[in-house]
Amino acid sequence: MRYRDKAARLRLLGLDVDGVLTDGSLWFDAQGEVLKAFSSQDGHGIKMLQEAGVAVAIVTGRSADAVQRRATNLGVRQLALGVTDKVAALTGFAAELGVTLAECGYVGDDVVDLPVLTACGFSATVADAHREVRRRVDYVAEAGGGRGAVREICELILAARGSASS
Repeated sequence: MRYRDKAARLRLLGLDVDGVLTDGSLWFDAQGEVLKAFSSQDGHGIKMLQEAGVAVAIVTGRSADAVQRRATNLGVRQLALGVTDKVAALTGFAAELGVTLAECGYVGDDVVDLPVLTACGFSATVADAHREVRRRVDYVAEAGGGRGAVREICELILAARGSASS
């Protein structure tokens, strides 16, 4: 099945954070709080996807207040921070929403994401992902993590579903 056909079936898209929603850099303030920079273009892509009826989940191995705030800002209700089993987290969200893993997609960038990427119906990554991930996913974005890759993937999904992007 072609990646566009897989993308057209999506009802839930899961996203990693470090290296996907951000460029992977970890900044720490004087108190040791992690600071992250998120792309406003990616955020708009997430909102467009939600408006088209595709739920979005954030599933990440790290916990950071900045991620919680960004999820709240974007209206992302499915949020799993500090998880070691991303497949289980995404499967749980899919069950809550009444969708199958075949109707789920995931965007990850490193080898720790391979189990969830291969469990989903559609898998994507960013241009600067680990080479093994780039080799094994359905779609590799032209943009890098935190630099519009999520927007690109959201627009691809919308186009596959026959929705206009703006």
